Amino acid sequence: MIASDMAKSEVGQFLLRIEDIDQSRSRQQWEDRICDDLNWLGLAWPEPVMRQSDRMNVYDTALDQLWAQGLLYPCHCNRKDITAAASAPQEGVPPLGPDGIIYPGTCRKIHESLDLSQQLRPQHNALRLDVAKACQAISDPTRFNFSELGAGPEGESGTITFTSDELETTIGDVVLSRRDMGTSYHLSVVLDDAAQGITRVIRGRDLFEATRIHVLLQMLLDLPTPEYHHHDLIRDKAGKRLAKRDDARAISKYRAEGASPADIRRMVGL
Repeated sequence: MIASDMAKSEVGQFLLRIEDIDQSRSRQQWEDRICDDLNWLGLAWPEPVMRQSDRMNVYDTALDQLWAQGLLYPCHCNRKDITAAASAPQEGVPPLGPDGIIYPGTCRKIHESLDLSQQLRPQHNALRLDVAKACQAISDPTRFNFSELGAGPEGESGTITFTSDELETTIGDVVLSRRDMGTSYHLSVVLDDAAQGITRVIRGRDLFEATRIHVLLQMLLDLPTPEYHHHDLIRDKAGKRLAKRDDARAISKYRAEGASPADIRRMVGL
């Protein structure tokens, strides 16, 4: 609703995107419910809607480009491996980043003496971005910034700058292609935003830190960086963030209990 309201106020266009790269969790009935709820709230968007599952060839091409630059490496670690390796030097307190535990570089160290760009890109492995090499590939590191029109978790706003050291120590080598998906959220949204000509990204504050990953990818792939507006998260009466994994109430449940679109707008602070 925030995105739709902003688009209307600035004579822009609100776009809907179906982010369904995780096919194991995608169901047509859930997509239909999303569209029905959004229509009930008064939101409208142009058709056809961009669907990420239709764009795997675009993601493949970008992965090939990054692989040819020597910026990716295959990773065979599972979550247990990462937790154990990351915990050891931290005395049981592994550092956390936007994607959870910051990857300790186990597989990077295995491959660092090899020129992987001369090999075929593996198709059935997780692929991580070597953030240190990626930062070295940027000719103008002063461009590590983005415009924040909303606010980050600590109230950060305006021009947000960061350094290559911060990318390495607080984010680490993120996965750009998951073994079971062939892509990742970070890679897909960056390419999709550019393809749709997005000038302003509006999303929850929990993704504020991930924006640095997206800016780095935009620079590596020669894509424009849009403005960002991160908004507060919707929370329950106990202050806990509403999330699908916690079986948070869907809009359809409020509708069934007689709530109106105006009630929903008040509930989220609009």
